[in-house]
Amino acid sequence: MGWGVRRLITSLVIVNKEVTPTRGMLYPRESETREVRSLDGLWNFVTSDEANPTQGVRDKWFSDDLSKVKDVIPMPVPASYNDITTDNTIRDHVGTVWYDRKFFVPKSWAKDQRVWLRFGSVHYEAFVWINGEMVVKHEMGHLPFEAEVTNFVKYGEENRITVMCDNALIQTTVPQGKISEVKKDGGVAIVQTYTFDFFNYAGIHRSVHLYTTPKTFIEEVEVTSDLEDSNSVGHVYYKVKVGGTASNEADSNLQIRVKLRNKESVTVANGTSDGDLKGALEVKNVKPWWPYLMHAEPGYLYQIELFLHTADNTLLDVYRLKVGIRTLTWNNTSFLINGQPVYLRGFGKHEDSDIRGKGLDFALLTRDMNLLKWIGANAYRTSHYPYSEESMQFADENGIMIIDECPSVDTDNYNQALLDKHKSSMEQLIHRDRNHPSVIMWSIANEPRTSPFQADSHFQFVANFTRALDGTRPVTAAIAVPSASDKAAKHLDIICFNRYNGWYSNPGKLDMITTHVVEEAITWNKKHNKPVMIGEYGADTIEGLHLLPAYIWSEEYQNELFSKHFKAFDILRKKEWFIGEFVWNFADFKTAQSITRVGGNKKGVFTRNRQPKATAHLLRKRYFALGRELDRCNLPEDLFLYITDATSTESRGKRETADL
Repeated sequence: MGWGVRRLITSLVIVNKEVTPTRGMLYPRESETREVRSLDGLWNFVTSDEANPTQGVRDKWFSDDLSKVKDVIPMPVPASYNDITTDNTIRDHVGTVWYDRKFFVPKSWAKDQRVWLRFGSVHYEAFVWINGEMVVKHEMGHLPFEAEVTNFVKYGEENRITVMCDNALIQTTVPQGKISEVKKDGGVAIVQTYTFDFFNYAGIHRSVHLYTTPKTFIEEVEVTSDLEDSNSVGHVYYKVKVGGTASNEADSNLQIRVKLRNKESVTVANGTSDGDLKGALEVKNVKPWWPYLMHAEPGYLYQIELFLHTADNTLLDVYRLKVGIRTLTWNNTSFLINGQPVYLRGFGKHEDSDIRGKGLDFALLTRDMNLLKWIGANAYRTSHYPYSEESMQFADENGIMIIDECPSVDTDNYNQALLDKHKSSMEQLIHRDRNHPSVIMWSIANEPRTSPFQADSHFQFVANFTRALDGTRPVTAAIAVPSASDKAAKHLDIICFNRYNGWYSNPGKLDMITTHVVEEAITWNKKHNKPVMIGEYGADTIEGLHLLPAYIWSEEYQNELFSKHFKAFDILRKKEWFIGEFVWNFADFKTAQSITRVGGNKKGVFTRNRQPKATAHLLRKRYFALGRELDRCNLPEDLFLYITDATSTESRGKRETADL
């Protein structure tokens, strides 16, 4: 049987299997009934032999201190391990690495409560032991996982946590990659390759926490909202799941008492759940959640307080989270928040910075948010994976809209295992981020190879699965193939296409941009009759390179290329169905080594250390001009620098004419 026939038969038997739902995973927060401790800091670190990645498991490295197996080095957590040292074998390591550290659990935690271990993210696959006992394993970078460790930790004593992290990407991981053996000087090298254009950073990327809950505890919270009476009355709907219920205590004997507080901590609504631990709150004179620059008070958040009680009024657990009250609606021509049309202006980004790689960094988060607001952006896409929970909270608070993307990038070679993991990545993402008002769309992929016929059913399954999990937000994906050969966009609610006119297409040809952008956007809309936005456009630019006339890689060329796109977007904005423009990229970022990448991808409007290129100032003028036109926002005083007093110049000219 030929290879092509075998592949055809394999593709025909792909089925839409059920995905095991995520449980728990609430962000760790302290309350009257909960304690949280961080395990962030310096851990011990060793690499495995690339040719023998499972040796540590076979030899039970987890059963004792790693220092008794190999020489350890200090490694910060959270951080990618790749750029911390000066050793290229660590930077380019393929396969497994190991971390461990010691920690104490207080004696008080042993009394009538549960103890949990939670990781914000480990890329790509993680195996975790406590005191030599396996407690959890998880596959999928950029998403959290946790395990109850009540019966694994020693109270009032020292404990050891060991983590094995595997960064290997293959054709059934999300994202995909390939591993091969390549001859090198003196032997064979294990080489990881991938088609996506960012560095495959690895390690414990986000915070590690120990936290407690009561024996019976609030395990899950789902919050939705709507508005009525011209946005003057808001409704908050909540649904709670309880974990650890005693065998003699039915959930129906429990109830949730709820308070909703405004920013001044004044209670504006309260209530008690029904027997299913569900309920609704009404908020009069509500302050809706608005995007940045659409309202004088963007990102307004309330705090919902959930108190779990028994039938005899005993308080069991307390959990709090911030919520925004807003509506999302869309049709075949527009996208609206709180009934108002939205024009998205922003970026594709990356979690990427010097030294720490993709590691969580609050200083960087704060700087990025300041730059987003400085430049007048109102949105970004979490290209090409879920960003930290802390970044989502930051977006909630600042009114920045998020297109939330799963880790599926350059999706290809469709198969059953890939479909199952792709759906799992969306389930985990939605479970984590469903309560964030900043999240306005789900992106199910970036630049998937959507020409093969297998892509049709694959993306139909993933898109429908996403809608089944959350029907309150539209589904999109960043498509790069031409509309004529694409088989995925018909399954989406919003069409988002990536195109690099003047760069990958017709490089250096500034007169081959505007018409091409307009015509392609119109083609997408005519084919699918859905709203359209551009998800990526741009040009690599070396900071400080100036060439006149404009020439590729120069700051002048990036400026002129952007200007040509601006003209296209303004033509398209006259058509109701064009809803947004995203630059690629917010900042320069690291990629795999390549002769086409000088120190990484340089398409950033900001440098990797978050300083503006010339185009940042041009883009700032556009974004604020759009904000003024569309949302009546105020313009920053420093948007335009003083050049001359045009009135005085005009008067002087008239006098000189009169003298003649």
